[in-house]
Order: sequence, then C-alpha cells, then structure tokens
Amino acid sequence: MDIRYTPEEQAFRAEVRRWMAAHVPAQPLPDFDSTREGFEAHRQWERTLHAGGWGMVTWPVEYGGRGLDLIRWLIFEEEYYRAGAPGRVNQNGIFLLGPTLIEYGTPEQKARFLPAMAAGDHIWAQAWSEPGAGSDLAGVRSTAVRDGDDYVLSGHKIWSSRAVHADWAFGLFRAPGSERHKGLSLILFPLDAAGVTVRPIQRFDGKPVFAELFLDNVRVPATNRLGEEGQGWAVCMSTAGFERGLMLRSPARFQVAAAKLVDLYRARAGAADPALGAAVAQAWMDADAYALSIYATASRLMAGGAIGPETSTNKIFWSELDLDLHKTALALLGAEAELTAAAPDASADVGDWLDGYVFSLAGPVYAGANEIQRNIIAERMLGLPR
Repeated sequence: MDIRYTPEEQAFRAEVRRWMAAHVPAQPLPDFDSTREGFEAHRQWERTLHAGGWGMVTWPVEYGGRGLDLIRWLIFEEEYYRAGAPGRVNQNGIFLLGPTLIEYGTPEQKARFLPAMAAGDHIWAQAWSEPGAGSDLAGVRSTAVRDGDDYVLSGHKIWSSRAVHADWAFGLFRAPGSERHKGLSLILFPLDAAGVTVRPIQRFDGKPVFAELFLDNVRVPATNRLGEEGQGWAVCMSTAGFERGLMLRSPARFQVAAAKLVDLYRARAGAADPALGAAVAQAWMDADAYALSIYATASRLMAGGAIGPETSTNKIFWSELDLDLHKTALALLGAEAELTAAAPDASADVGDWLDGYVFSLAGPVYAGANEIQRNIIAERMLGLPR
C-alpha cells in the first residue's frame, strides 16, 4: 500500500472540497430519526448529492455513481465529514445493500434498484434481527413460502433501523422446516405492501430510531430475491462484511471526532484530570490507526482480494474507539456534559458530545454484537475450538 496520494487523487480531493463548500447546508438539518420532516430533508440532501454525482462514487455510472475506486471513496468521505455534511439517511441502502446488489444482483435488479437508491427515491431499512434472533442471525424464524411467481412472507422483525419512515427493506427469511444457516433467502420488500405493519420503537432519548415489522402473508415477486434461493446466508455475510469491515463506519467519522476531542482538551486542560491527556492522545492515534487499516483493506480489494473474517476485528475496534472517544469527551466536560447544546448556560464546546455518547453505546451491539465478533475471531482467524 502506497499512502502517498497521486496528483489525480489530490485533484479529486480539491473537487470534492469545492463542491461541499458550495452545497453543504449552512445550518444542520433536522434529525432524520425524530420526525418525517427531518427524514424528508435528508432525502432531499441525498437528491442534491445525486445531482452532483456524489451519491455513491464507487458505483458504475449507469447506476448513479462515478465508477471510481475505493481510495477515492475514502478521500470523498474525508472531505464529507470535514465539511460537516448531513448524515446519510440512506446508509443502509448505499453502504450495505448497494454493494451486495452489485455483487449478487441480476442486471434487471441492478437497473431497478440501484439508480433509485442513489437518487434518494428509495430509502432502505434493514430487516434482519428478530425477537428471538438478535445477535444469532442464523436463528431467524420468519418464513418465505414460494407460491408460483411470488413469495409469501410471514414473521416478526425488530430493531429495523430507518424503518419508521423508509420505503423498502431487505430481510432474511427461511423456507419452512429449514434450520440454522440452510434454507435462508434475502428478499427485498416495500414497507407499504399489504400485510406489513410498522411499529416505531423509541430509543431511551425518545427518538423513534427503530421499528418492529409484522409481516402477515406479505406477497412479493420472486424476482425480489437477491441471490439464489436458500443461499441467503452467504449473501448476508457479504453485506455484513461491508457493514463491519469497510463502508458503514468510514475512518473520517472518527478522525474528525478525534480532532474535535483534541480541541476540547486544549480548551479544558487547565481544569481537567491530567490523565485525560493520555486518553485524548490514544483516541487520536486509534482514529489514525483505523484509517490506515481501512486504506490497507481498500488497497487489497482493489488488487483483487476479498473481505474475510478479519472484518470482525474492525467492527470491535471502531465501535470501542467511538465509545472511548465519547467517554473521554464527557469526562473533560464534567457536569456540563449533561447539558444540551440548546441549554442557555451551556458552553460553546459542549456541542453534541452527549448525543454522540448515547449513540456510541449501541456500537458494540449493532452490526453484530462484539461478543459474537470475538467468537468469530477465535474460531475463524485463530482456529480455536468452539
């Protein structure tokens, strides 16, 4: 891996920076989980990105991308976060389902779903977890029964991110009578289909971040299945690889947060516990280490390699980095950490550290619980017995 940027990559960075300076909203958009208004404002931002050719730069041009390599995607992400651009409301689609569609989808599926995803016309939710199968994805019980040219879906999904306002979901379903990793299929279904009930779930801060989905004989075309029938586990593991090891949490997210943490420490160092300086330095180093690791992964993929079980190490690293970084910020803020940025007596540097901390608490759970990731590392990377 050559970590020096080429002149072409540097020119690309300058192009992204100019566009972001001209288009990023001056004021933050309303939260996309709290209200339909905020959700639609972020959908409009996705359309703005698409109009500029920035919806997903690695996708083929015919599907709404620019056909660029992963290094340029990382450069784009760095400039995106440094510009303070809005969060990606369609991250489940563009970062998870989209790459999986490109790998497993038929030409008809790619033409049908990818351009609408890139344009923000279809916002996607992930419908994998179930009440009895959270971390154990192979334990899902929701079924897909083939009936002619259709599947009939039945079951109960939970913790479906973005599902409160999303348009479509990608879900894992099994053939009746099948068990564990066999008989599973990944099926795409519209959330307004007959028989789908969406029930919001509030996070403890009151935001309806998730939903549970009840599917009562939901009929969808068999052409909505992604990959071969019964091969859903392999398809989902490909999606999970993108989620844990590459695209869901780009390095820029943590590098920008670490830089803000350094600024906070400089402003608060006089009154802070001296030991916190070491924690700040560690967060900075960890953010850069994660960036170098992802650049190495991207370089390997560009050279024809594949994502393997080492994605579990990435997932543990970025989720615990996020949590430690925010814990350090709250320790620097002391009692002020409990104030919101809107509080009249809050200091300017209180910012949104508390919201970030609340979100970081979920990091060791979503995208595969860290306990499960440690089991994967032990069994598949280290060869230890079960």
